[in-house]
Amino acid sequence: MLLESDQEIAALLTSTRRIALVGASAKSGRASNEVMRFLLDQGYDVTPVNPVLVGQSLHGVAVVESLADIEDDIDMVDIFRNSAAAGDAVDEAIAAGAKSVWMQLGVINGAAAGRAIEAGLKVVMDRCPKIDIPRLGLIKKPYGG
Repeated sequence: MLLESDQEIAALLTSTRRIALVGASAKSGRASNEVMRFLLDQGYDVTPVNPVLVGQSLHGVAVVESLADIEDDIDMVDIFRNSAAAGDAVDEAIAAGAKSVWMQLGVINGAAAGRAIEAGLKVVMDRCPKIDIPRLGLIKKPYGG
């Protein structure tokens, strides 16, 4: 199901607890790094995914190589990859049994979204939770970043 309405997106964000952030960056100025910190500050359990950074930690959380390395259930896979590479992340999310995929601003892959929807996942495309959470009045904790 492609989520587009504020009500659908708010329901997804409030029901989500565990997020795998694909394309996590150790660079503090990168959007993926800032969004990860924001999501952690909002009380989400966020696991950074980046094969280049395995063995490091971001914001106190160990980086894993792939979604397959996450033992717990994944509510959402937040994708910080370019539109073409997002397809592989979506396929990994389907294989890992994730409940939803969220493609970040500028990440649009209709074919991948279609595969996710067909597999029963909820899909958000070309949006950012760091923008939508405050816009929808879902802030749980003040954020200073």
